[in-house]
Amino acid sequence: MTIERNPTRSITIGTIKIGQLHPIAVQSMTATHTSDIDATVEQVQALADAGADVVRIAVDSRKDALALSEIRKQTNVNLAVDLQENYRLAEIVAVSVDKIRYNPGHLYHHERDKPWQDKVRFVAEVAREHGCAIRVGVNCGSVDPAKKEQFAEDDSIGPMLASAWDHCDFLDSLGFMNYCVSLKDSDPLKVIEVNRAFAAKRPEVPLHLGVTEAGIPPDGVIKTRVAFEQLISRGIGDTIRVSLTVPNDRKGEEIEAGRSILADIANGRVRSVVNFNTEGLNIISCPSCSRVENEAFVQLAEDVKAMTAYAQEHSVTIAVMGCRVNGPGETDDADLGLWCGPNYVNLKKGPRELGQFGYDVILSRLKAELDVVISEKQLD
Repeated sequence: MTIERNPTRSITIGTIKIGQLHPIAVQSMTATHTSDIDATVEQVQALADAGADVVRIAVDSRKDALALSEIRKQTNVNLAVDLQENYRLAEIVAVSVDKIRYNPGHLYHHERDKPWQDKVRFVAEVAREHGCAIRVGVNCGSVDPAKKEQFAEDDSIGPMLASAWDHCDFLDSLGFMNYCVSLKDSDPLKVIEVNRAFAAKRPEVPLHLGVTEAGIPPDGVIKTRVAFEQLISRGIGDTIRVSLTVPNDRKGEEIEAGRSILADIANGRVRSVVNFNTEGLNIISCPSCSRVENEAFVQLAEDVKAMTAYAQEHSVTIAVMGCRVNGPGETDDADLGLWCGPNYVNLKKGPRELGQFGYDVILSRLKAELDVVISEKQLD
């Protein structure tokens, strides 16, 4: 199957290039605590051995940032860093990584009175000095709040596109061109829509594709496949990440799934029509990563899937998030949301907080709330 790729420009990430006619790169992310240097190096290497072209590491503190220096000494894998909420950590980590990812929505969490342009200028200057690429990572659940105010409440695509386009325009104005963009949602149909719209306006900007919080295999792989088939077969996409909720020792499955999907697309083994079930129970869960504060999160996601099997025919969305970074915002649109802390699970009904519950009792409380939601929907 011959695919005419979008005419994106080439950007450099360590030893590889993406964009233009370069092969589509496959990425994953470590799930160890970054400050645990030995465990993180071991997982970086395991992911590289599984075929990862780039491995991303989250930095949530100065301690994490300093650990990257030693991690870099112990591996030659292409490394990306996820800055999280403190953009200033770029100054510490840039010397040790090949790409810096920032989320426009998270720029507001630090130095709230400073314009986002000043923060991006700082990141771009640091990246330029150290030869790093940048990824502008736009996520459905953590969009720039100023952009959300400009669109209707039920329009999730508009704010994402506006944010991405603004950041592209600003990086262009700085003369920083070694960047790519990602626009992610947990709904693969929205991922298709938002990426097609972005590529139509900015076809020269390389795109990182992913379905965020795709969930537990095999459902998470299926959701991702739906989006990737429809985008890559149209020439859209230059690097990919399959985000699965799996234990640390199974993170290589993300790389295997990504490679398998790419091989199927290249050989024409794709669906001619998207066939994704948008009705019925939908469980979304974030990929395990270093931000997870209790490793019981992964098992909890599995337990939620098993416990809710009786509700398969009901159109209910349940979100299971592993940390405080994505948890609060990215559960707002779910009927019921769980975001996990070190000792308690925060339960939400839409944007409304229902309280904190121990890991040993959260399933029974979730079932009670799920039964209420099902009854309410049947009355509508």
